[in-house]
Amino acid sequence: MDPTIFYIIILAITGAGIGFASGLLGIGGGFIMVPVQYWLFISIGVDPTLAIRMSLGTSLAVILPTAISGAYGHYRRNAVLIKPMALLAVTGSIGGILGGTIASHVPGDILKLLFGVTALVVAVRMLLYKSPEVKKEPKADNIYFIAGGFIVGIMSGLLGVGGGFIIVPFLVIAMGYDIHKSIGTSTAVIIFTSIGGIISYIFNGLGVPGLPQYSLGYINLLQFIILAVASIPMAQLGVKAAHKLPADKLNYIFIALLIYVGLNMVGII
Repeated sequence: MDPTIFYIIILAITGAGIGFASGLLGIGGGFIMVPVQYWLFISIGVDPTLAIRMSLGTSLAVILPTAISGAYGHYRRNAVLIKPMALLAVTGSIGGILGGTIASHVPGDILKLLFGVTALVVAVRMLLYKSPEVKKEPKADNIYFIAGGFIVGIMSGLLGVGGGFIIVPFLVIAMGYDIHKSIGTSTAVIIFTSIGGIISYIFNGLGVPGLPQYSLGYINLLQFIILAVASIPMAQLGVKAAHKLPADKLNYIFIALLIYVGLNMVGII
Protein backbone atom coordinates (compact mmCIF):
# COMPACT_ATOMS: atom_id res chain seq x y z
CA MET A 1 0.00 0.00 0.00
CA ASP A 2 1.18 3.52 -0.80
CA PRO A 3 2.65 5.09 2.40
CA THR A 4 0.60 8.27 1.92
CA ILE A 5 -2.69 6.35 1.66
CA PHE A 6 -1.76 4.28 4.73
CA TYR A 7 -0.95 7.50 6.61
CA ILE A 8 -4.36 8.98 5.73
CA ILE A 9 -6.24 5.79 6.65
CA ILE A 10 -4.58 5.60 10.07
CA LEU A 11 -5.45 9.24 10.77
CA ALA A 12 -9.06 8.81 9.61
CA ILE A 13 -9.59 5.74 11.79
CA THR A 14 -8.01 7.56 14.74
CA GLY A 15 -10.21 10.59 14.14
CA ALA A 16 -13.36 8.46 14.12
CA GLY A 17 -12.27 6.78 17.33
CA ILE A 18 -11.51 9.97 19.21
CA GLY A 19 -14.75 11.57 18.05
CA PHE A 20 -16.76 8.67 19.45
CA ALA A 21 -14.72 8.64 22.68
CA SER A 22 -15.20 12.39 23.08
CA GLY A 23 -18.97 12.17 22.96
CA LEU A 24 -19.09 8.96 25.00
CA LEU A 25 -16.70 9.80 27.82
CA GLY A 26 -16.46 13.60 27.88
CA ILE A 27 -12.77 13.55 26.98
CA GLY A 28 -11.04 15.39 24.18
CA GLY A 29 -9.52 12.25 22.73
CA GLY A 30 -5.93 13.40 23.14
CA PHE A 31 -5.01 10.19 24.93
CA ILE A 32 -5.73 8.35 21.69
CA MET A 33 -4.50 10.97 19.22
CA VAL A 34 -1.16 11.88 20.77
CA PRO A 35 0.43 8.39 20.67
CA VAL A 36 -0.80 7.76 17.11
CA GLN A 37 0.39 11.12 15.83
CA TYR A 38 3.73 10.75 17.59
CA TRP A 39 4.29 7.41 15.85
CA LEU A 40 3.34 8.87 12.45
CA PHE A 41 5.61 11.91 12.87
CA ILE A 42 8.52 9.65 13.88
CA SER A 43 7.83 7.42 10.86
CA ILE A 44 8.40 10.34 8.46
CA GLY A 45 11.64 11.37 10.15
CA VAL A 46 10.57 14.19 12.49
CA ASP A 47 12.85 14.72 15.50
CA PRO A 48 11.33 13.00 18.59
CA THR A 49 11.12 16.18 20.66
CA LEU A 50 9.45 18.08 17.82
CA ALA A 51 7.25 15.04 17.17
CA ILE A 52 5.80 14.99 20.70
CA ARG A 53 5.22 18.76 20.68
CA MET A 54 3.55 18.57 17.25
CA SER A 55 1.41 15.69 18.49
CA LEU A 56 0.28 17.66 21.56
CA GLY A 57 -0.45 20.86 19.64
CA THR A 58 -2.28 19.17 16.76
CA SER A 59 -4.25 17.08 19.21
CA LEU A 60 -5.61 20.22 20.89
CA ALA A 61 -6.53 21.72 17.51
CA VAL A 62 -8.60 18.62 16.63
CA ILE A 63 -10.17 18.52 20.08
CA LEU A 64 -11.75 21.97 19.63
CA PRO A 65 -14.27 21.22 16.83
CA THR A 66 -14.84 17.71 18.20
CA ALA A 67 -15.70 19.09 21.63
CA ILE A 68 -18.07 21.68 20.11
CA SER A 69 -19.92 18.87 18.34
CA GLY A 70 -20.11 16.72 21.46
CA ALA A 71 -21.06 19.57 23.80
CA TYR A 72 -23.96 20.54 21.56
CA GLY A 73 -25.29 16.99 21.73
CA HIS A 74 -25.03 16.86 25.53
CA TYR A 75 -26.57 20.32 25.90
CA ARG A 76 -29.63 19.21 23.93
CA ARG A 77 -30.04 16.43 26.49
CA ASN A 78 -29.74 18.86 29.44
CA ALA A 79 -26.46 17.27 30.54
CA VAL A 80 -24.34 20.45 30.68
CA LEU A 81 -24.12 22.23 34.05
CA ILE A 82 -23.92 25.86 32.93
CA LYS A 83 -22.48 27.56 36.02
CA PRO A 84 -19.76 24.97 36.75
CA MET A 85 -18.93 24.92 33.03
CA ALA A 86 -18.51 28.70 32.88
CA LEU A 87 -16.28 28.87 35.95
CA LEU A 88 -14.11 25.94 34.83
CA ALA A 89 -13.87 27.39 31.31
CA VAL A 90 -12.58 30.84 32.32
CA THR A 91 -9.64 29.66 34.40
CA GLY A 92 -9.20 26.58 32.20
CA SER A 93 -8.42 28.67 29.12
CA ILE A 94 -5.82 30.69 31.07
CA GLY A 95 -4.26 27.51 32.41
CA GLY A 96 -4.19 26.07 28.88
CA ILE A 97 -1.99 28.92 27.66
CA LEU A 98 0.42 28.39 30.56
CA GLY A 99 0.52 24.62 30.11
CA GLY A 100 1.19 24.88 26.39
CA THR A 101 4.03 27.33 27.00
CA ILE A 102 5.65 25.00 29.52
CA ALA A 103 5.32 22.01 27.17
CA SER A 104 7.03 23.97 24.38
CA HIS A 105 10.21 24.10 26.45
CA VAL A 106 10.22 20.68 28.17
CA PRO A 107 12.18 17.72 26.71
CA GLY A 108 10.04 15.24 24.78
CA ASP A 109 10.87 12.21 26.97
CA ILE A 110 9.67 14.03 30.07
CA LEU A 111 6.42 15.00 28.35
CA LYS A 112 5.77 11.37 27.35
CA LEU A 113 6.46 10.10 30.86
CA LEU A 114 4.31 12.79 32.48
CA PHE A 115 1.51 12.04 30.03
CA GLY A 116 1.51 8.33 30.88
CA VAL A 117 1.92 8.65 34.65
CA THR A 118 -0.91 11.18 34.89
CA ALA A 119 -3.29 8.88 33.04
CA LEU A 120 -2.43 5.96 35.35
CA VAL A 121 -2.83 8.01 38.54
CA VAL A 122 -6.28 9.23 37.50
CA ALA A 123 -7.32 5.70 36.47
CA VAL A 124 -6.33 4.23 39.82
CA ARG A 125 -8.10 7.01 41.69
CA MET A 126 -11.33 6.40 39.79
CA LEU A 127 -11.03 2.63 40.19
CA LEU A 128 -10.72 2.91 43.97
CA TYR A 129 -13.49 5.49 44.31
CA LYS A 130 -16.76 4.25 45.77
CA SER A 131 -19.95 6.30 45.58
CA PRO A 132 -21.38 7.09 49.02
CA GLU A 133 -24.42 5.03 49.96
CA VAL A 134 -26.27 8.15 51.02
CA LYS A 135 -26.40 10.54 48.07
CA LYS A 136 -25.46 14.06 49.08
CA GLU A 137 -26.13 17.30 47.28
CA PRO A 138 -23.30 18.23 44.90
CA LYS A 139 -20.91 20.91 46.13
CA ALA A 140 -21.42 24.34 44.61
CA ASP A 141 -18.55 26.45 46.01
CA ASN A 142 -17.23 28.68 43.24
CA ILE A 143 -13.65 28.54 44.51
CA TYR A 144 -13.45 24.80 43.78
CA PHE A 145 -14.46 25.31 40.17
CA ILE A 146 -12.12 28.29 39.70
CA ALA A 147 -9.11 26.43 41.12
CA GLY A 148 -10.05 23.19 39.40
CA GLY A 149 -10.38 24.90 36.03
CA PHE A 150 -6.90 26.39 36.28
CA ILE A 151 -5.33 23.02 37.12
CA VAL A 152 -7.26 21.32 34.32
CA GLY A 153 -6.15 24.01 31.86
CA ILE A 154 -2.48 23.59 32.74
CA MET A 155 -2.69 19.81 32.34
CA SER A 156 -4.59 20.25 29.07
CA GLY A 157 -1.95 22.49 27.52
CA LEU A 158 0.93 20.48 28.98
CA LEU A 159 -0.33 17.08 27.79
CA GLY A 160 -2.21 18.02 24.60
CA VAL A 161 -5.51 16.71 25.91
CA GLY A 162 -8.81 18.47 26.47
CA GLY A 163 -8.65 17.80 30.20
CA GLY A 164 -11.70 15.55 30.42
CA PHE A 165 -9.65 12.85 32.13
CA ILE A 166 -9.33 15.30 35.05
CA ILE A 167 -12.64 17.18 34.74
CA VAL A 168 -14.84 14.07 34.86
CA PRO A 169 -13.21 12.58 38.01
CA PHE A 170 -13.16 16.06 39.59
CA LEU A 171 -16.90 16.56 39.07
CA VAL A 172 -17.79 13.00 40.09
CA ILE A 173 -15.43 12.44 43.04
CA ALA A 174 -14.69 15.91 44.43
CA MET A 175 -17.93 17.72 43.60
CA GLY A 176 -20.48 14.91 43.78
CA TYR A 177 -22.17 15.15 40.37
CA ASP A 178 -23.45 12.12 38.47
CA ILE A 179 -21.37 10.66 35.65
CA HIS A 180 -23.69 11.67 32.80
CA LYS A 181 -23.80 15.38 33.70
CA SER A 182 -20.09 15.32 34.50
CA ILE A 183 -19.33 14.00 31.01
CA GLY A 184 -21.59 16.57 29.35
CA THR A 185 -20.10 19.46 31.33
CA SER A 186 -16.58 18.21 30.72
CA THR A 187 -17.14 18.19 26.96
CA ALA A 188 -18.22 21.84 27.06
CA VAL A 189 -15.27 22.92 29.24
CA ILE A 190 -12.85 21.23 26.84
CA ILE A 191 -13.82 23.79 24.18
CA PHE A 192 -12.20 26.52 26.24
CA THR A 193 -9.20 24.64 27.65
CA SER A 194 -8.21 23.60 24.13
CA ILE A 195 -8.39 27.18 22.84
CA GLY A 196 -5.82 28.31 25.40
CA GLY A 197 -3.47 25.48 24.48
CA ILE A 198 -3.88 26.04 20.73
CA ILE A 199 -2.87 29.68 21.04
CA SER A 200 0.21 28.70 23.02
CA TYR A 201 1.36 25.91 20.67
CA ILE A 202 1.00 28.12 17.60
CA PHE A 203 2.86 31.05 19.13
CA ASN A 204 5.71 29.01 20.66
CA GLY A 205 6.22 26.93 17.50
CA LEU A 206 6.46 29.75 14.96
CA GLY A 207 9.81 29.76 13.16
CA VAL A 208 11.09 26.56 14.80
CA PRO A 209 13.36 24.68 12.34
CA GLY A 210 12.63 21.06 11.40
CA LEU A 211 8.84 21.20 11.45
CA PRO A 212 7.09 19.08 8.78
CA GLN A 213 5.21 20.63 5.84
CA TYR A 214 1.86 22.34 6.40
CA SER A 215 2.64 23.27 9.99
CA LEU A 216 1.42 26.37 11.80
CA GLY A 217 3.69 26.53 14.82
CA TYR A 218 3.39 23.17 16.57
CA ILE A 219 0.11 22.36 14.79
CA ASN A 220 0.20 20.29 11.62
CA LEU A 221 -2.67 21.41 9.40
CA LEU A 222 -2.69 18.25 7.27
CA GLN A 223 -3.19 15.95 10.24
CA PHE A 224 -5.65 18.40 11.77
CA ILE A 225 -7.96 18.36 8.72
CA ILE A 226 -8.01 14.56 8.35
CA LEU A 227 -8.56 13.93 12.06
CA ALA A 228 -11.21 16.65 12.46
CA VAL A 229 -13.27 15.61 9.42
CA ALA A 230 -13.44 12.05 10.76
CA SER A 231 -14.03 12.96 14.42
CA ILE A 232 -16.78 15.61 14.32
CA PRO A 233 -19.69 13.42 13.10
CA MET A 234 -18.61 10.50 15.33
CA ALA A 235 -18.88 12.73 18.43
CA GLN A 236 -22.66 12.76 18.01
CA LEU A 237 -22.78 8.97 17.94
CA GLY A 238 -20.72 8.93 21.13
CA VAL A 239 -23.20 11.27 22.82
CA LYS A 240 -26.11 8.98 21.95
CA ALA A 241 -24.24 5.95 23.31
CA ALA A 242 -23.32 7.76 26.53
CA HIS A 243 -26.94 8.47 27.41
CA LYS A 244 -27.93 4.83 26.82
CA LEU A 245 -25.22 3.25 28.96
CA PRO A 246 -25.55 2.93 32.77
CA ALA A 247 -23.17 4.98 34.91
CA ASP A 248 -21.06 2.05 36.16
CA LYS A 249 -20.29 0.86 32.62
CA LEU A 250 -19.24 4.37 31.58
CA ASN A 251 -16.89 4.54 34.57
CA TYR A 252 -15.19 1.24 33.69
CA ILE A 253 -14.79 2.14 30.02
CA PHE A 254 -13.20 5.45 31.03
CA ILE A 255 -10.82 3.71 33.46
CA ALA A 256 -9.80 1.02 30.94
CA LEU A 257 -8.91 3.64 28.33
CA LEU A 258 -6.77 5.59 30.80
CA ILE A 259 -4.85 2.48 31.92
CA TYR A 260 -4.08 1.36 28.37
CA VAL A 261 -2.83 4.76 27.20
CA GLY A 262 -0.89 5.38 30.41
CA LEU A 263 0.99 2.08 30.11
CA ASN A 264 1.64 2.75 26.42
CA MET A 265 3.13 6.20 26.94
CA VAL A 266 5.46 5.14 29.79
CA GLY A 267 6.73 2.34 27.54
CA ILE A 268 5.34 -0.71 29.35
CA ILE A 269 3.16 -1.88 26.42
